[in-house]
Amino acid sequence: MVIATILVFQLVWLRKIYNFEQKEFTHNVMKAIRGLYEDLDISLYNSSHLNELVENPAPNLYIAQINLPEGRDSLISYLHYELDDFGVFTECHVGIYNTDSAKYVYTGILAPTKNSVALKVPPTPRGYDHITLFFPKRQQYILTRMNFWIISSVVLFLVLILFGGSLYYFYKQKFLNETQKDFIHNFTHEFKTPVAVISLAADVLKNPAIVEKPDKLVTYAGIVENQSTYLQNQIERLLKFAYTDSNQLHLTPEKVNIHDLIQEALRNLSPLITEKNAHFDLSLDAADPLLLADKEYLVIVITNLIDNAIKYSRNPQVRISTGNTAGFTYFTVRDNGIGIEKKQLNKIFKRFFRVRHGETYNAKGFGLGLSFVKKIVDAHRGKIKVESAPGKGSSFTVSLPVS
Repeated sequence: MVIATILVFQLVWLRKIYNFEQKEFTHNVMKAIRGLYEDLDISLYNSSHLNELVENPAPNLYIAQINLPEGRDSLISYLHYELDDFGVFTECHVGIYNTDSAKYVYTGILAPTKNSVALKVPPTPRGYDHITLFFPKRQQYILTRMNFWIISSVVLFLVLILFGGSLYYFYKQKFLNETQKDFIHNFTHEFKTPVAVISLAADVLKNPAIVEKPDKLVTYAGIVENQSTYLQNQIERLLKFAYTDSNQLHLTPEKVNIHDLIQEALRNLSPLITEKNAHFDLSLDAADPLLLADKEYLVIVITNLIDNAIKYSRNPQVRISTGNTAGFTYFTVRDNGIGIEKKQLNKIFKRFFRVRHGETYNAKGFGLGLSFVKKIVDAHRGKIKVESAPGKGSSFTVSLPVS
């Protein structure tokens, strides 16, 4: 915002300088014409009435009423001198108009340059003798006089861009460092508990006396198996996300039944459902539950959304519904959880972002689930919509094209 303000101020300042240079150019040309009158000693013209004697119909065109002297060359010489004297160092096309002849009796170029344009004096018929001054390169001349300010502004602009880029890079690195620390903390927290449980179970299983207690042997072996499966699933999630984050998803579309996939996701989450004593209300009302999608990835989407609905609810009450709209089949997962603040809603699909409640997180995880969900839905040319409010739960609706 500060950089933008400085740039706007600089543009306004350049505009004011440009307007000043335009006025200065006109002022200098008028002074040169006044000097010409004095050089020719034309007492008829009072310099205080100069504006009545000189027309300025265009920014680069001046018509000065004058009685032509006998020596035309002296008029051109005086004009050249006066323009130089008042710092008008740009090409000037001159025409001397005689009313008796009703035409220019002289045309020429003062201060010609290597890049002079072809002589061109606009026709300016008047009922009196006059000299026409035409400055074809007035615009370039004014911009040349502004070179210092233009170059300074460009340098300032580049400095501000570099400064802004450095700030952006600094804050991005800071964010990435904080995200990395947060991820490592989550990673450690997520894996430490199952590893500790496996270690304790292993210690028990190493006791020779356990052989005499087959029930305990089965129980502890089951604990090791469950925790190992949990660790394996978490590792697979991380590896799959790491792969898809740097590569496009390679979908294998097939005809799938969304109702069957919901049931499969619920079976996959049955241990968590039992642990959390979660209750489900299924309203699978889609008249046509079939759609063309990648079964494996779609199960991941459904599983992630149900998993979040359970994790972020104290007494999980989850409602899953399905339906059809024009060309789309959709499913909605609605929970009675803690909800999401409005300011966090537009961030929940970003990598590593996890919903905070105050200064803490409300559930374990890596902050990868919803980011992965969004990527899968996008790959299917679908849409995902979220509605939520703190204390009122959340609702995620995924709409996928039928074909």
